[in-house]
Amino acid sequence: MSLSADKRELLAVLKLIRRYNLKGTEELLRQEANLAEDADDSAGTDVDCVLSAYEGEGDPEIFENAYAELRNFVEESLDIYKHELALVLYPILAHIYIKLMQNGHCDAAKRILEKFGPEQEHYFQEDIQNLLQITNRQQLEGSDLVNALENEKFIIRMSRDTLSLLKRHIQDKKTDTISQIVNKHLYFDLYEGVARSKGQCEASAGAMTGEAKRQDNKVRVYYGLLKEVDFQTLTTPPEEEDDLDPDAPDKPKKKKSKKDPLFSKKSKSDPNAPPHDRIPLPELKDADKLEKMKALREASKRVNLGKDSLPSVCFYTVLNAANAVTCTEISDDSSMMAVGFADATIKVWSLTPSKLREMKPADQLKEIDRDADDVLVRMMDDRTAETCRMLLGHSGPIYRCAFSPDRTLLLSCSEDATIRLWSFNTWTCVVVYKGHQFPIWDVRFSPHGYYFASCSHDKTARLWATDSHQPLRIFAGHLSDVDVVQFHPNSNYIATGSSDRTVRLWDVLTGNYVRLMTGHKACVYSLAFSMCGRYLASGSSDHRVLIWDLSHGQLIASLANHSDSIHCLCFSRDGTILASGSLDCTLKLWDFSKLSEDYASQTANASHNPDVKDGDVYLLRSFPTKSSPFISLHFTRRNLLLAVGMFKS
Repeated sequence: MSLSADKRELLAVLKLIRRYNLKGTEELLRQEANLAEDADDSAGTDVDCVLSAYEGEGDPEIFENAYAELRNFVEESLDIYKHELALVLYPILAHIYIKLMQNGHCDAAKRILEKFGPEQEHYFQEDIQNLLQITNRQQLEGSDLVNALENEKFIIRMSRDTLSLLKRHIQDKKTDTISQIVNKHLYFDLYEGVARSKGQCEASAGAMTGEAKRQDNKVRVYYGLLKEVDFQTLTTPPEEEDDLDPDAPDKPKKKKSKKDPLFSKKSKSDPNAPPHDRIPLPELKDADKLEKMKALREASKRVNLGKDSLPSVCFYTVLNAANAVTCTEISDDSSMMAVGFADATIKVWSLTPSKLREMKPADQLKEIDRDADDVLVRMMDDRTAETCRMLLGHSGPIYRCAFSPDRTLLLSCSEDATIRLWSFNTWTCVVVYKGHQFPIWDVRFSPHGYYFASCSHDKTARLWATDSHQPLRIFAGHLSDVDVVQFHPNSNYIATGSSDRTVRLWDVLTGNYVRLMTGHKACVYSLAFSMCGRYLASGSSDHRVLIWDLSHGQLIASLANHSDSIHCLCFSRDGTILASGSLDCTLKLWDFSKLSEDYASQTANASHNPDVKDGDVYLLRSFPTKSSPFISLHFTRRNLLLAVGMFKS
């Protein structure tokens, strides 16, 4: 009489428990399962079969042969299916290595990985080297890569025909070892239709745990811009002042009837914009409104860029600071520059003739007329005017500085796991934000102020408000360091780039990710949103800039012309040109208006095989420096491109 499969496995477990002399556990299990003492003796042979099967799992030779057969099957497949089938080779090899390590066959695991590892795609070679550095079972637990592979399914997008071929091979060979790994650790995102070509497979491959599921990019994203303030109502205060002018009694009448053409344009509401009250945004103060009007006036004098009128570039070189400068940032109105150093100091320079002043002492502030129009100017002490000021407080290298939109505050983040908020009125630190447990790589103010975002070695990004010590949202989901964070122009979304080689877009309201974009083959170090909010550019240490369409989460272009990591990206103010700066000491300008026009005119391709554009046709100009890698880029309101680099002597 043969036993049921469940009972047989239960008896096998009992036999194993007895072998390790765990009497208490054995009795408890017997009572729970209502098993008699002699039950397992009568079924000895059955139980031995089950146990030997489990022990056979750990036999390195079985794994090696099964993998070699799978590899040969992929090699001999028809070309139409071969490229999709090849996607399973790396994850299966990695799991074989982990499994053998767990079973104590360390030498055999290393031998198998060294034998088949070099055949894997170039973008997995770094992961394979990281696996080879694990030499015993204890080190498995501390590895981010192993934890990611064990806890997350490796996602492979595959046509139904290709998957049925793979399943048939596994069934024919009766290799439990491979089928267990496939069932437990791989997820196939199926689609109907023709299998993808090599280029299409490579376009979205490369992330730590495979590709994005199509389901990941289905949620609607409000990528449109928020409606701007109606400036017609704001232009009245200056007119009223003119009323009081005694020298020109007849002027105001004429002036009132005449509208400023710059402000009379009504801003259209964008159908893809989020509702205005979707997240609470700060009210505009009078000073903010005047600043916006000033910005608009500046924009009216903007140079229109394009293929035939490239921007002028002003390059600031930091001298005598080899390896000391860690970050630089230029304020939105291009009046100030902050530079962070490895010795935990921050220096702020004025880029205009007006100097950096400090607020007067309290006893002098009492004497100022609070109702005066220029009260903010009167508060500042001219005797303290300097072109450069230093901020001290961090205890580790500064990794990013960020100016608030109104330029009264500066954020900085550091290796010391804190974010500091500095006031430009007093030139002191006013708040220290603690929440991350490890070094913080990036911090950014929201375009609307008040909110800011940070990201860290602790694999999270966080959303903060300047008046709260605790983060408002924690964005968890990346499988390695989050290296860069960037606010969407409408402040409703945050983009992050990570060492797990993915780019994610997070919803500030819900805290969930709404886009997962794979295609980079190395860590992502820079992000920039297009002026219209629909496109996202990401730069990586794979020497490429990838352009994504956020409406579908689709990769639309790969701009590959740099020969080193790309650490800064910036769109021109009219959105026509994308600038990329790299450690290869070159600045490249790309024709983004042509790229977006070409993409719009191309009929939307099926979501599983986007046609990725090659970037060379869009490259307009390359500017080399003598020996200064680019640290940051910034377009002024009139479209002059400012770049900052550090001279490497």
